[in-house]
Amino acid sequence: MNAEFYKKFEEVQKLIRKVIKKPLTYTEKILYGHLWDNISKEFIKGQEYVEMSPDRIAMQDATAQMAVLQFINSGKKTTAVPTSVHCDHLIRARDDAKNDLIIAKDENKEVYDFLESASYKYGMDFWKPGAGIIHQVVLEEYAFPGGMMIGTDSHTPNAGGLGMIAIGVGGSDAVDVMAGTSWEVKWPKIIGVKLTGKIQGWTSPKDVILRLLGILSAKGATGCIVEYFGSGTETISCTGKATITNMGAELGATCSIFPYDSKMYDYLIKTRRQEIAKAAESVKNILRADKEVYLELEKYYDKIIEINLTELEPRLNGPFTPDKEWPVSSMKKAIVENDFPENISVALIGSCTNSSYEDIDRCANIAKQAMEKGLKAKIPFIITPGSEQVRATMEKDGQLKILQDFGGQLLANACGPCIGMWKRMDNELGERNTIVTSYNRNFSKRNDGNPNTLAFVASPELVTAMVITGKLSFDPTKDKIVGENGEEIVLDSPTGKELPQNFEQGEKGVIKGESHPEAEVKFAKGSSRIAKLEPFEQWDGNDFVDMPILIKAKGKCTTDHISPAGKWLKLRGHLDNLSDNMYIGAINYFTDEVGRTKNQISKKYEETHVVARHYKKEGLSWVVFGEENLGEGSAREQAAMEPRYLGGRAIIVKSFARIHETNLKKQGVLALTFDNKDDFEKIMEDDRVSIIRLSEFSEGIPLKMIIKHSDGTIDEIMLNHTYNGAQIEWFKAGSALNIIAKENIEKN
Repeated sequence: MNAEFYKKFEEVQKLIRKVIKKPLTYTEKILYGHLWDNISKEFIKGQEYVEMSPDRIAMQDATAQMAVLQFINSGKKTTAVPTSVHCDHLIRARDDAKNDLIIAKDENKEVYDFLESASYKYGMDFWKPGAGIIHQVVLEEYAFPGGMMIGTDSHTPNAGGLGMIAIGVGGSDAVDVMAGTSWEVKWPKIIGVKLTGKIQGWTSPKDVILRLLGILSAKGATGCIVEYFGSGTETISCTGKATITNMGAELGATCSIFPYDSKMYDYLIKTRRQEIAKAAESVKNILRADKEVYLELEKYYDKIIEINLTELEPRLNGPFTPDKEWPVSSMKKAIVENDFPENISVALIGSCTNSSYEDIDRCANIAKQAMEKGLKAKIPFIITPGSEQVRATMEKDGQLKILQDFGGQLLANACGPCIGMWKRMDNELGERNTIVTSYNRNFSKRNDGNPNTLAFVASPELVTAMVITGKLSFDPTKDKIVGENGEEIVLDSPTGKELPQNFEQGEKGVIKGESHPEAEVKFAKGSSRIAKLEPFEQWDGNDFVDMPILIKAKGKCTTDHISPAGKWLKLRGHLDNLSDNMYIGAINYFTDEVGRTKNQISKKYEETHVVARHYKKEGLSWVVFGEENLGEGSAREQAAMEPRYLGGRAIIVKSFARIHETNLKKQGVLALTFDNKDDFEKIMEDDRVSIIRLSEFSEGIPLKMIIKHSDGTIDEIMLNHTYNGAQIEWFKAGSALNIIAKENIEKN
């Protein structure tokens, strides 16, 4: 991106005004400015699908494997828009930064070779292992105000902290754009969040999003973009804004965004993007909502929430869900009433959400205070820098030494424990325990694979303070610490710089992309981790008749339940082997067993993937039923590809998480919802179900399902869908990729 973008952006805004004759939110300015076709009308929020033209794409190494495999099948010689690949997910946290990185490069060599060679061939930037976590690197290198990007990770909205619409998508969506076609999305509703006052004391930007999660819930912003405004926004650093937009994914939001301000300008300058900073500054008045919007908020936002930063209290959210909030002052009572283990086993800071220079500097301030009073970390304290740039700057400016002297253990610049890539050695699997993190997610088994680990999410400052006592009950805003000599110690509120004098780049580790069509992509012979993809078969034109139920999932069923990460990350490039994790975390509605279901052929209870493979071998398609917000969480498309690969033809639920629903559509799986949610109760374990009149499948028309019960009775129920005409064609063709590949073959 260069300054020419803003000249065009300004011109496009003038064209928009000729069609949309009303004031616009900042969100609308960017969306209308990135339409695939010229603007011709105003779109209806929450109803119409539109085709967009993103400026760039970012992929992390776990999701990039499948995305690149799909792109290879697209028939294109180079990516149509700037694209980057970041090796951050496959590095397991075990010992320390140095050794973990050495092990990762050896263990994942065939994956890294594949991604690096594909990046070289198709012209993608390749960020080597250790260079940093995708979202932090994107903020430092690629994000810019007014732009639009999509990324194959649900926390792509991190770039919203720099005034960019950045949306997490499945790999198939990324492949569409990489292959030179449009990206389709439903025109979002807009939630306006007005921030007033100023953060002070122990409160941090993290507490803004933790509070908002408490207000809206984990699905309260589904189908919406969250747009922040108000005087309070200008008091929050650029990286603090990124923390807030990063965790907007936990709201179910399409993305979150802040208007351009001086904090963004400062960050662009410090990260060596002076040209962009000056260009953005020249059009700063249009890099925010029109002033008329702020005078009549109800006319332009679908929901308005106000948060007074001055009154905001630090909080912890959890366990097992990011929207269960506890103000720090209420934790003592919550521990007693909920029987939470008070002793913290491990504390962790960093990740893509909270590893900025400001975060680390404030944590180092707390650690320094403690050591000056003779105190150190009482419990294991793990630190994950967000990028090599942040780590190198921490080392130069001295924060790293302070935190290590305090008792901190430095891990590689990677995701590590945040995504389950943590070889935890301090407790037994199944042991009930409490951890506190500055990460973004805390689903069951998310961090360490232990269903009895109660993970609480908080600011890195609060986590660091709790390390001193090792107690979940500790409230640093008012509690005193008893020192070794019996003296009472009070911690001062943390202080820290937003930005360093200069960022050190360290061993940056990037290979800039230039396409080399003649180059070969490296596939390791006999690999169990990387395998070429075969296209899914097209729909045969017949109804789906007498399908057995693979599983009726009970309660929360996230992508971590459908296709867990952790040890399975290493198989993300091998669909057949990876499919052995399909629905292994889902709770069976009929038995309360996890990951096991009844085989309708053998009548035995077996693991879900075993049953699915048996059905596939017998030529049987199958169906899955679920409850609310199915597919919440990460943007992993394998949660849709695995069911498709093993013979699943329909996923029927009360409601879907946005990304998962789209991923299912892309892979040719019917994503359907109950017209009457109470019909979920009619589904019995031994039922056979048929979805009929598929030849009449059309936009806006419900489908009919016939349920044959084992006692001979029959129920007929209606199923809704959100398919448009193009998406119905994906289903008929077998996948969206099949259509793209056919079009490219015809062009060539």
